[in-house]
Amino acid sequence: MIISFVKKHKGRVIFYGILLFIILASLWSWIPVTERISLDLVPGECIPVRIVLITDLHSCRYGREQSSLIRRVEKEAPDIILLGGDIFDDKLGDENAKYFVEAMSNEYPCFYVTGNHEFWSERVPEIKEYLTDLGVTVLAGDCSSITINGVTLDICGVDDPTRMTNAGWREQLDAAYEASDDTHVRILLSHRPELTDIYEQYDFDLICAGHAHAGQIRIPFINRGLYAPNQGAMAEYVSGIYELSNGSIMEVGRGLARESTPAPRFFNHPEVVVIDLY
Repeated sequence: MIISFVKKHKGRVIFYGILLFIILASLWSWIPVTERISLDLVPGECIPVRIVLITDLHSCRYGREQSSLIRRVEKEAPDIILLGGDIFDDKLGDENAKYFVEAMSNEYPCFYVTGNHEFWSERVPEIKEYLTDLGVTVLAGDCSSITINGVTLDICGVDDPTRMTNAGWREQLDAAYEASDDTHVRILLSHRPELTDIYEQYDFDLICAGHAHAGQIRIPFINRGLYAPNQGAMAEYVSGIYELSNGSIMEVGRGLARESTPAPRFFNHPEVVVIDLY
């Protein structure tokens, strides 16, 4: 009976089978993961320094008062947290973002740069003031040094260039880089991953970015995104580690955006990135 039904309604069965696959794959892709990487960037032997990179939260919800996301981060016992832009959103309310950053800033040194959606919200000064009052280091053409386990990190950061001229954005990048020390581990926190031709002109050890959302629909096995902002179709810099031509390492976080996006994530889990420097 089943076989005859399938034969009689073959087209309909195929259609609903594909639809079911898309729904299940999208639900599976909704589940967050923790991505762990280790980088040999510290001369000599040292106790590893653990960084958690959070990008593109877009004020999305992860449990009551962000409890599941907070537990996921606390489980990793980071030394510092990097907030790589679009933590807040231009359409969703701030409540979820605030639950998260308030919890994190109470426990860990946090460093933040803006993303494009924060500029689109027209509330960047307000957001920066709020974060500064929490004790978060807001970087906009600045460099902040922190020593952990005997290792000094220079955390440099730039605003997202959405509302800036190219020259203005380069001035920020130049100022941040010039304030860093080549005897320290130099880290650049920048929302944009696609600006590799510019990053390659500097000597950062590590660049941490987001923005691409892994192309929203991530193509398995080849680590490309179907489409990413400012990169277009078959986007290259969407997820994970990339070695640039000057030897800098760039880590692109997939971000944590879920209900803020018009299209569902597909083969693309939202992620918390854990980076161990040794």
